[in-house]
Amino acid sequence: MDKKLMVVAVATLALGIGIGSMWTADSSIDAHADEAAEHADHAEHAEEGAAQEEHAEEGQVTLSAEQIAVAGIQLAEARAQSISLGLPFPGEVRFDEDRTAHVVPRVPGVVESVPVNLGQSVKKGQLLAVIASQQISEQRSEQAAAQRRLALARTTYEREKKLWQDKISAEQDFLQARQALEEAEIALSNARQKISVLSGSVVATGGNRYELRAPFDGVVVEKHLTPGEVVDETSNAFTLSDLSRVWVTFGVSPKDLTRVQVGKPVTISAPELNAEVVGSVAYVGSLLGEQTRTATVRVTLENPQGAWRPGLFVTALVATDSRQARVAVPETAIQTVEDKPTVFVRTEGGFKAQAVELGSRAAGQVEVTQGLEAGVQVATAGSFVLKSELGKASAEHAH
Repeated sequence: MDKKLMVVAVATLALGIGIGSMWTADSSIDAHADEAAEHADHAEHAEEGAAQEEHAEEGQVTLSAEQIAVAGIQLAEARAQSISLGLPFPGEVRFDEDRTAHVVPRVPGVVESVPVNLGQSVKKGQLLAVIASQQISEQRSEQAAAQRRLALARTTYEREKKLWQDKISAEQDFLQARQALEEAEIALSNARQKISVLSGSVVATGGNRYELRAPFDGVVVEKHLTPGEVVDETSNAFTLSDLSRVWVTFGVSPKDLTRVQVGKPVTISAPELNAEVVGSVAYVGSLLGEQTRTATVRVTLENPQGAWRPGLFVTALVATDSRQARVAVPETAIQTVEDKPTVFVRTEGGFKAQAVELGSRAAGQVEVTQGLEAGVQVATAGSFVLKSELGKASAEHAH
């Protein structure tokens, strides 16, 4: 009986020791798990802090005032202003047809000399070509003969008049002499008119030659004559144009014609030239083109430097209305960052990239509908430098 009790006691003691050991092991595992979770939590908070710090620095470009000056970055204030609304049309620069002439020979002949070249600037009256023509010789001979006949008829008339007044000859002889004089005067006038058709851009020089001369100051934009070439009245010898003034033409559909009227301001821009000029609508066509179904609109531009060359494609922005924009900045302040229009706002340490939404554009100004408040300073000229610096900073963070 005592042995059984001893066995039970020993078993109970062993069981208690095992349970205690298991409880101690479990407690150790839980403690290690809690410690690992605490470390992970600290790491997570540290990463969040770093991310927040990096996010805070995102879009910032640090530059000193001296660096800004060296980079040539200029500032402008975002402010409220009136923005003109307009309709853009693709257009083309053309010759001013009121100052473009097609110089042609007035009579058939053979080209003897052409002292001007294609693209050369010429002055009014400058020699363009010398042409020899048999017809010119015949017309001059006819005129000379008419002058001699007139002189003879006038002498006969004076003699017959005196004889009739002295009652020596009959009145009939006097009347015949007067009729012959009148016919001689008509013949000379006719001969002179034939020669006069060579006036203007053509000057007779004597013999069988005549000269083609420039009718006004301009540029030789076409030349189709060479020495020895046979020409006639249908030959287009030269085309001269005064390029100090050009036309810009574009087509307008019927639905927009009510908003495009003579006198409306038009802004002509050419990206290839990085140039912009303001003109006004000078002409609106009354008919629609058979192919385009649009009316031709014309703007006349002064072109003293010759930069606006015929054939150049341009954009014509016709002003249709205007309204007050809450915030507007120069177009040079707008840069594209991550496919979004962006401005660089001046800060104490440099600049901050600010994404914005844009509205109307006119006369070098663009409306900002969202993302910018009036009164802040933004970078204009040289803002592309800030875009480049921001790109470098992003690349470094990526690495």
